[in-house]
Amino acid sequence: MGLFGRETELKRLTELVDGPGECSGILLTGEPGIGKSALVTAAVSAASLAGLRVLTITGVEAEQNLAYAGLHQLLYPVRAGVDALPAPQRAALRTALGLADGDEPSTYLVGLAALTLLTEEAADRPLLLVVEDAQWLDRASVDVLAFVARRIESEPVALIATLRDGERCSLRDAGLLPMPVGRLSDEDAAGLLDSVAPGLAAPARERVLAEAAGNPLALAELPAAVADLAVLDPVLPLSHRLERAFTARVAGLPSATRAALLVAALNQSDSLAETLSATGWVRQDPVDVEVLAPAVSAGLAEVSAGAVTFRHPLMRSAIPAASTPTERRRAHLALAATLAGHPDRRAWHQAAATTTADEAVAEELDRVAERARRKGAAPAAVAALEQAARLSELPERRGLRLLRAAELATDCGRRDTVERLVREAQALDLTSRQRAAAAWLLSTFEDGVREDTTRVAELGELAEWVARDGHTEVAARILWSTAMRCFWSEPGPETRRALLAVSDRLPLPDDDPRKVAIAAYVVPFERGETVLAGLRALARTAGTDSAVDRYLGSAAMQVGAFDLAARFAAAAVPGLRAQGLLGLLPRALAVQAWSVTRLGDLPTAVPIAAEAAKLAQETHQPFMFGLAKAVQAEIAALRGDHEQATALADEAERAGLAAGARPVLATVQLTRGLTALSEGRFDDAFAELRRILDPADPAYQLALRAYCLAELTEAAVRSGHTETMRKILADMEPLGTTSPSPALHIGLRYARAALASTEDAEELFLEALRADLTGWPAERGRVHLAFGEWLRRQRRVVESRTHLRTARETFDALGMTSWGERARRELRSAGESSPNRGPDARAKLTPHELSIAQLAAEGLTNREIGQRLYLSHRTVGTHLHRIFPKLGVSSRADLAGMLANLE
Repeated sequence: MGLFGRETELKRLTELVDGPGECSGILLTGEPGIGKSALVTAAVSAASLAGLRVLTITGVEAEQNLAYAGLHQLLYPVRAGVDALPAPQRAALRTALGLADGDEPSTYLVGLAALTLLTEEAADRPLLLVVEDAQWLDRASVDVLAFVARRIESEPVALIATLRDGERCSLRDAGLLPMPVGRLSDEDAAGLLDSVAPGLAAPARERVLAEAAGNPLALAELPAAVADLAVLDPVLPLSHRLERAFTARVAGLPSATRAALLVAALNQSDSLAETLSATGWVRQDPVDVEVLAPAVSAGLAEVSAGAVTFRHPLMRSAIPAASTPTERRRAHLALAATLAGHPDRRAWHQAAATTTADEAVAEELDRVAERARRKGAAPAAVAALEQAARLSELPERRGLRLLRAAELATDCGRRDTVERLVREAQALDLTSRQRAAAAWLLSTFEDGVREDTTRVAELGELAEWVARDGHTEVAARILWSTAMRCFWSEPGPETRRALLAVSDRLPLPDDDPRKVAIAAYVVPFERGETVLAGLRALARTAGTDSAVDRYLGSAAMQVGAFDLAARFAAAAVPGLRAQGLLGLLPRALAVQAWSVTRLGDLPTAVPIAAEAAKLAQETHQPFMFGLAKAVQAEIAALRGDHEQATALADEAERAGLAAGARPVLATVQLTRGLTALSEGRFDDAFAELRRILDPADPAYQLALRAYCLAELTEAAVRSGHTETMRKILADMEPLGTTSPSPALHIGLRYARAALASTEDAEELFLEALRADLTGWPAERGRVHLAFGEWLRRQRRVVESRTHLRTARETFDALGMTSWGERARRELRSAGESSPNRGPDARAKLTPHELSIAQLAAEGLTNREIGQRLYLSHRTVGTHLHRIFPKLGVSSRADLAGMLANLE
């Protein structure tokens, strides 16, 4: 059957096969039977003629709960290359594919391994990856494919996927070009019908055209059933009418053939041997391949190379739907008996054949779930546990399985599944610990919605109740997570004190990292001295536990120890990368970028913030995406790129406002204040920055409000709001008596000097410069600039130049362009020539390119850079070929030298 009316789609698919241009893949979407598979077949033919190697996955509904079944199908032809992968990737992929036992691999590490394997294969011969019926692939395989699709833009690899309309799938957000496949025009539909049924009588022809309504499969299949008008019942959806058209043709086949087709439809494999063996079990008599001959003759199935396949995926759902429950149960039992050597598949067939509670089958599914979890396939494990719960004989076993499934579902980000499973468990007679776990699980997704301060208090009470019941570890976990809500939202002082009291009563040592972090999140100033002492002690072991380092970095940020925050976050990142924990990685990167930016190290912050934003978006974390975008906005403001700063701040604000994420909105206001200061709009700057201090404003954040005193003071002095600022300073001074927060005291010293009388200012500026500002170069530069400006106003011009010159050199080195220009203007006013600084060579690179350039300059190979950034080493090489000409270098040694000189 030829293709009618698909010229545009064929042209685009042919262009993709000839060489990916603006996109690396295409996602074909449309209703069943619309012709997606026919277009894919045409693309595969074009690819074969062009010399591409084609690897194919076909989603099978029965395989949805088999972890990495689709990926195994895709990679099986190139499995020989697995042994050449780097050790962590090799281990992860072998575990995921069931080729070896090992620790639970992250989906992203499996994705990196698949990416590396595919790009290595494509180096010898370009690849076309074909994914048909993505809606029926197991979740783990789809996530890996989405990961790969986002990273093949520079590779000789193209991807074509098909997906039914209305189906959710992560491939929709993987950067593939969407190509909706619509119904045929009346003219094309008539042409297609005449080509497949040229002798159709006029009344029947008109009826088929009307019923098919431009659907190619309907036009091809309905003519054979046109005599049976019930098949064309217009009340039924088209897919159901087609299924009935198929099953009407099945009904006339011999009983043995019908049994074989049912077995084949329910099997998770197209293995002919399995189909024949199970059919023999059903029939209680061995059968051979001839049993399928009538189905082949009817055009329903094909048999070749040891496989039995259906001519259209609808057959897999049509045939079981038309069979009786007894027939389906016997087919499942037959497959379970046949698949003794495949325990996961066997267990699923046993479960499908079991109509009452059966603890033995439930335990088999428990083992299936554990194997899936060890492969890193949480969705498959959730499905197995949920089915095991349904078959549990005892209520307590059912409750335990439901809660285990819900906990795994949180790892997948499946909020609706978690809520459904927990509510079902809560209807049972749970133990006190299980009730606590249920309440905790229901709270895990609440950080993605607008703040509910009453919920913070409730969770604090839950933690106390759990602790009284003797479950200290569970209570600590609940309390730690609840305390983090005090970063994103503002529950009020009473709730904060209540949370701290619960923490104090936990039977944990005071130096436990969780207790230190809880205090930092809940009362960053009242316990500032204790928290900072704890953080400095814990910093000596940074790098030993990535998860602990990550949340200690955020805790250090709370107490204004940005140097420690950057240190902890940087220590967490390598471990999170190595484990492929892309859900946690953007959190550590965002904290690192925020802190490094506040320290003024913009060249370091630029690629970190960009990667944090990219990964947060990819892993669907709107809070972290907003925070990373706000940091990028702040960087742009400090560089003097006001247009970009405004655009990025607006984008971050949209993300922050949607959920009331206070740190995001506070950073947005800081950016707007910096932009207004740089543009000389001092009244605007004061208004923007003051919002961070207003408890009624959504940008208010208890801790961060105290760390922009220098910017706020400058805006106040220059806009004539000096007296107002003195009152603000008086309100802030008490915080300094309880907390040794470095950022707080730096700001207090700056504000005191800038607001002081003429008689006191000089000594206060000198006091600010005498403070230990090791690791805080931007703050030292800010004090030098303000002191130089003050000296010039006192007509001590010669003395002012020294401080202004130091400020200029500091800001130039840090990439803080707008501040460097301010120092230049002041120097010129002080009578010293200060030429404009040329653009930094690093500014010629995108953040992504800068990250690669910095790693290459450190001596990492392309392969090592690829593993660090979740790219193929060939993509890294492509980027370096673009980077070298931009910087005017020709080797890695030249690149290292240039970046070292810039530093």
